[in-house]
Amino acid sequence: MNTGQSITPPPPPPLSAPRRAPLAAQVIATLRQQITSGQWPVGSRIPTEPELVEQLGVARNTVREAVRALAHNGLLDIRQGSGTYVVATSELAGVMHRRFAGADLGHVAELRSALETAGARLAARRRTDADLRQLDGLLARREAAWDSGEVEPFIDADRNLHMGVVSASHNEVLTAVYADLAEVLRAYLRQDIGEELRQEDYMDHARLLEAIRAQDADAASKEAASHTAEWGCL
Repeated sequence: MNTGQSITPPPPPPLSAPRRAPLAAQVIATLRQQITSGQWPVGSRIPTEPELVEQLGVARNTVREAVRALAHNGLLDIRQGSGTYVVATSELAGVMHRRFAGADLGHVAELRSALETAGARLAARRRTDADLRQLDGLLARREAAWDSGEVEPFIDADRNLHMGVVSASHNEVLTAVYADLAEVLRAYLRQDIGEELRQEDYMDHARLLEAIRAQDADAASKEAASHTAEWGCL
């Protein structure tokens, strides 16, 4: 029977005090931060297990558990007799790297063309003065790497320039997807270039930056698309 009296609901149970994350989880977070921040770039060898024990002040088993967890997630590659190397900057990048490691090069080229063409078009529309300064610096480093004649430094410089163009799109989703696929695209470029830089394969990227600087979206898109096509995979 309704007596007209309101019923006061019982108070919610008190929140439990937050518990400190397990030590291994803290070490995993610390190592992941070193990777995602670029302190340990892709391709680099991380400190040895004894060095990590000393740096972090934790037991050897804790370090080993954290490294194995990051290797399982695809960020690290444990190579017996050589060390442990960074192979991806995120768990998704690690998955992408494993999933598409043996993908058809033509299909990878088509994906690269789609992402970079869209990125260049948006960059031409949205670039800032700061973006242009960064791109000028990345282009100069790419040119210097080409002049050095060394394949790996050039591949890194070329990837960084294209990453800079996509970042200048100011589309966080596109930039994140491109970054997660960076190692797949890098592997494609390494295989396509081969063991040496050949003058007949040189591609001028200055025109791409000029189109972005002029905010000519069509020209920027066309230049970006031509880079992948000229590698002969499309």
